[in-house]
Amino acid sequence: MEGKAAVQESSTLTSNSTASETLSELRSWKKRGQKKNIWTVDHVEGIKLRMNKRRRPSYRPEDQEAFYRLLEDPVIQSFLEADIFLKVSDKYLLSMVVEYFGRVGLPGHLYNRIHFFLALYIASDMEEDNPTSKRSIFQFLLGREHWPDLYKEFLKLKVEFFHAMGHRAWVTPELCEEIQAQNPHHWVWSRVRQCAP
Repeated sequence: MEGKAAVQESSTLTSNSTASETLSELRSWKKRGQKKNIWTVDHVEGIKLRMNKRRRPSYRPEDQEAFYRLLEDPVIQSFLEADIFLKVSDKYLLSMVVEYFGRVGLPGHLYNRIHFFLALYIASDMEEDNPTSKRSIFQFLLGREHWPDLYKEFLKLKVEFFHAMGHRAWVTPELCEEIQAQNPHHWVWSRVRQCAP
C-alpha cells in the first residue's frame, strides 16, 4: 500500500510540474498537414453515384510507440490494474488514445502520462460518459488527496488537448480494430470488457 501511495505522491508532483509544460506544448505545436477526407464510391445505380466519406487515420507509428512506452509508466500500470471491470480502459478506449495522439500531432517522444490520461478521459467522455468511472482518472493522475484541488486544471488541459485534436473525438470501431491489428498480440488488446456488473 505504501508503494502505491508513493507512486501517487510522485505522480502529483510530476503532474503539477508538467501541467504547464503540457499546456504550452499543446498551444505552440502547429500541426503540419491536416489529413483530408477520402471519398469512396459506395455503389452505382444507373446514372446515380452514391459516395461515402471516410477519414484517413491520423495515427502514426511514432504515436503507437509513444502509447506502448506509456503503458510501462507505473502510474498508468496501477490505473489499468485497478480498473478491473474495464469501465474506462477497455481495448477500444485505449485504441482511441493512439488515434488522439495522431490527431494532436506532437512528436512521439513528447507524449507523457498527462497526455495519456487526457486522451483516455476524452475517449471515456465520448463513449461512456460515466462520471464515477472518469473520477478514477483524477485520483490516479492527481493523487487521492489532491485531486479535488487540481481537477479543474486537468479539465483546462483537456480543453486544450481537444482543441489540438481539431475538435474531432469520434473514432470508428473499424479504426480502433485497425490500430489493434498493428500489434495484435500485445497484452493491452486483450482488455475486453465483459457485461457490466
